[in-house]
Amino acid sequence: MSTLGIVHTVISVVPLVLGVLAFARDGQIDPRNRIGKLYIATMVASIVTSFGLSSRDGFNPGHALGLLALGLMLAGAVAGKIRGLGRALPYVRTLTFSASFLLLLVPGVNETLTRLPVGQPLASGPESPLVQRSLLGLLLLFLLGSSYQVFKLRGSERAA
Repeated sequence: MSTLGIVHTVISVVPLVLGVLAFARDGQIDPRNRIGKLYIATMVASIVTSFGLSSRDGFNPGHALGLLALGLMLAGAVAGKIRGLGRALPYVRTLTFSASFLLLLVPGVNETLTRLPVGQPLASGPESPLVQRSLLGLLLLFLLGSSYQVFKLRGSERAA
Protein backbone atom coordinates (compact mmCIF):
# COMPACT_ATOMS: atom_id res chain seq x y z
CA MET A 1 0.00 0.00 0.00
CA SER A 2 1.24 3.48 -0.83
CA THR A 3 1.75 6.18 1.79
CA LEU A 4 -1.32 7.98 0.48
CA GLY A 5 -3.26 4.71 0.65
CA ILE A 6 -2.31 4.25 4.30
CA VAL A 7 -3.17 7.88 5.15
CA HIS A 8 -6.49 7.57 3.30
CA THR A 9 -7.35 4.33 5.10
CA VAL A 10 -6.60 5.80 8.53
CA ILE A 11 -8.58 8.96 7.75
CA SER A 12 -11.50 6.91 6.36
CA VAL A 13 -11.92 4.94 9.57
CA VAL A 14 -12.71 8.15 11.49
CA PRO A 15 -16.01 9.06 9.73
CA LEU A 16 -16.98 5.40 9.92
CA VAL A 17 -16.59 5.46 13.71
CA LEU A 18 -18.23 8.88 13.99
CA GLY A 19 -21.17 7.78 11.86
CA VAL A 20 -21.77 4.69 13.98
CA LEU A 21 -21.46 6.80 17.13
CA ALA A 22 -23.92 9.38 15.77
CA PHE A 23 -26.43 6.69 14.77
CA ALA A 24 -26.14 5.03 18.18
CA ARG A 25 -26.39 8.26 20.16
CA ASP A 26 -28.76 10.39 18.07
CA GLY A 27 -30.28 8.01 15.51
CA GLN A 28 -28.80 10.17 12.76
CA ILE A 29 -25.79 12.17 11.64
CA ASP A 30 -26.69 15.74 12.54
CA PRO A 31 -24.47 18.36 10.86
CA ARG A 32 -25.33 20.86 13.60
CA ASN A 33 -23.68 19.00 16.47
CA ARG A 34 -20.01 18.26 17.19
CA ILE A 35 -20.07 14.64 15.98
CA GLY A 36 -21.82 15.69 12.77
CA LYS A 37 -19.32 18.45 12.10
CA LEU A 38 -16.40 16.09 12.70
CA TYR A 39 -18.08 13.52 10.45
CA ILE A 40 -18.31 16.08 7.64
CA ALA A 41 -14.68 17.21 8.04
CA THR A 42 -13.29 13.68 8.09
CA MET A 43 -15.54 12.52 5.25
CA VAL A 44 -14.30 15.40 3.12
CA ALA A 45 -10.70 14.46 4.00
CA SER A 46 -11.43 10.82 3.17
CA ILE A 47 -12.96 11.72 -0.17
CA VAL A 48 -10.22 14.19 -1.12
CA THR A 49 -7.49 11.66 -0.33
CA SER A 50 -9.37 9.01 -2.31
CA PHE A 51 -9.09 11.13 -5.44
CA GLY A 52 -5.33 10.55 -5.38
CA LEU A 53 -5.84 6.79 -5.33
CA SER A 54 -6.90 4.87 -8.39
CA SER A 55 -6.22 1.54 -9.96
CA ARG A 56 -7.23 3.10 -13.29
CA ASP A 57 -6.28 6.35 -14.95
CA GLY A 58 -8.85 9.11 -15.15
CA PHE A 59 -12.31 9.44 -13.68
CA ASN A 60 -13.68 6.19 -12.24
CA PRO A 61 -16.66 4.91 -10.22
CA GLY A 62 -14.83 5.61 -6.95
CA HIS A 63 -14.49 9.26 -7.92
CA ALA A 64 -18.19 9.37 -8.80
CA LEU A 65 -19.13 7.91 -5.40
CA GLY A 66 -16.95 10.50 -3.67
CA LEU A 67 -18.55 13.36 -5.58
CA LEU A 68 -22.02 11.96 -4.87
CA ALA A 69 -21.22 11.70 -1.14
CA LEU A 70 -19.96 15.31 -1.15
CA GLY A 71 -23.14 16.41 -2.92
CA LEU A 72 -25.34 14.57 -0.41
CA MET A 73 -23.53 16.10 2.55
CA LEU A 74 -23.75 19.55 0.99
CA ALA A 75 -27.48 19.09 0.37
CA GLY A 76 -28.02 17.95 3.95
CA ALA A 77 -25.93 20.75 5.40
CA VAL A 78 -27.65 23.55 3.47
CA ALA A 79 -31.15 22.06 3.64
CA GLY A 80 -31.97 24.31 6.61
CA LYS A 81 -31.42 27.36 4.44
CA ILE A 82 -33.97 26.26 1.83
CA ARG A 83 -37.24 27.98 2.68
CA GLY A 84 -39.68 25.67 0.96
CA LEU A 85 -38.70 22.47 2.80
CA GLY A 86 -40.74 23.13 5.93
CA ARG A 87 -41.57 19.83 7.66
CA ALA A 88 -39.46 17.89 5.13
CA LEU A 89 -36.23 19.43 6.48
CA PRO A 90 -35.43 16.79 9.12
CA TYR A 91 -36.10 14.02 6.59
CA VAL A 92 -33.86 15.57 3.94
CA ARG A 93 -31.08 16.22 6.44
CA THR A 94 -31.26 12.76 7.98
CA LEU A 95 -31.52 10.78 4.76
CA THR A 96 -28.81 12.67 2.86
CA PHE A 97 -26.28 12.09 5.64
CA SER A 98 -27.31 8.45 6.00
CA ALA A 99 -26.80 7.99 2.25
CA SER A 100 -23.36 9.61 2.47
CA PHE A 101 -22.48 7.06 5.15
CA LEU A 102 -23.60 4.24 2.87
CA LEU A 103 -21.38 5.61 0.10
CA LEU A 104 -18.41 5.60 2.50
CA LEU A 105 -18.96 1.87 3.01
CA VAL A 106 -19.19 0.87 -0.66
CA PRO A 107 -15.50 1.28 -1.59
CA GLY A 108 -14.50 0.24 1.92
CA VAL A 109 -16.21 -3.15 1.54
CA ASN A 110 -14.71 -3.68 -1.90
CA GLU A 111 -11.19 -2.70 -0.82
CA THR A 112 -11.35 -4.77 2.36
CA LEU A 113 -12.61 -7.91 0.66
CA THR A 114 -10.15 -7.65 -2.24
CA ARG A 115 -7.11 -6.99 -0.01
CA LEU A 116 -7.65 -9.09 3.11
CA PRO A 117 -6.36 -11.40 4.27
CA VAL A 118 -3.05 -10.36 2.76
CA GLY A 119 -1.89 -12.92 0.21
CA GLN A 120 -5.29 -14.65 -0.05
CA PRO A 121 -8.00 -11.99 -0.37
CA LEU A 122 -11.61 -13.10 0.05
CA ALA A 123 -12.67 -11.55 -3.28
CA SER A 124 -11.04 -10.89 -6.62
CA GLY A 125 -12.73 -7.58 -7.48
CA PRO A 126 -15.92 -5.53 -7.42
CA GLU A 127 -17.72 -8.11 -9.58
CA SER A 128 -16.97 -10.91 -7.11
CA PRO A 129 -20.12 -12.56 -5.74
CA LEU A 130 -18.95 -11.92 -2.16
CA VAL A 131 -18.52 -8.20 -2.84
CA GLN A 132 -21.86 -8.05 -4.64
CA ARG A 133 -23.70 -9.86 -1.82
CA SER A 134 -22.01 -7.67 0.78
CA LEU A 135 -23.06 -4.51 -1.05
CA LEU A 136 -26.60 -5.83 -1.38
CA GLY A 137 -26.61 -6.48 2.35
CA LEU A 138 -25.43 -2.91 2.98
CA LEU A 139 -28.19 -1.57 0.74
CA LEU A 140 -30.78 -3.58 2.65
CA LEU A 141 -29.41 -2.32 5.98
CA PHE A 142 -29.51 1.23 4.63
CA LEU A 143 -33.14 0.82 3.54
CA LEU A 144 -34.11 -0.67 6.90
CA GLY A 145 -32.18 1.98 8.82
CA SER A 146 -33.61 4.81 6.74
CA SER A 147 -37.11 3.45 7.20
CA TYR A 148 -36.52 3.35 10.94
CA GLN A 149 -35.21 6.94 10.89
CA VAL A 150 -38.31 8.12 8.99
CA PHE A 151 -40.53 6.24 11.45
CA LYS A 152 -38.76 7.91 14.40
CA LEU A 153 -38.96 11.36 12.78
CA ARG A 154 -42.69 10.91 12.16
CA GLY A 155 -43.15 9.86 15.77
CA SER A 156 -41.32 12.91 17.09
CA GLU A 157 -43.30 15.09 14.69
CA ARG A 158 -46.58 13.75 16.05
CA ALA A 159 -45.41 14.20 19.64
CA ALA A 160 -44.55 17.86 19.05
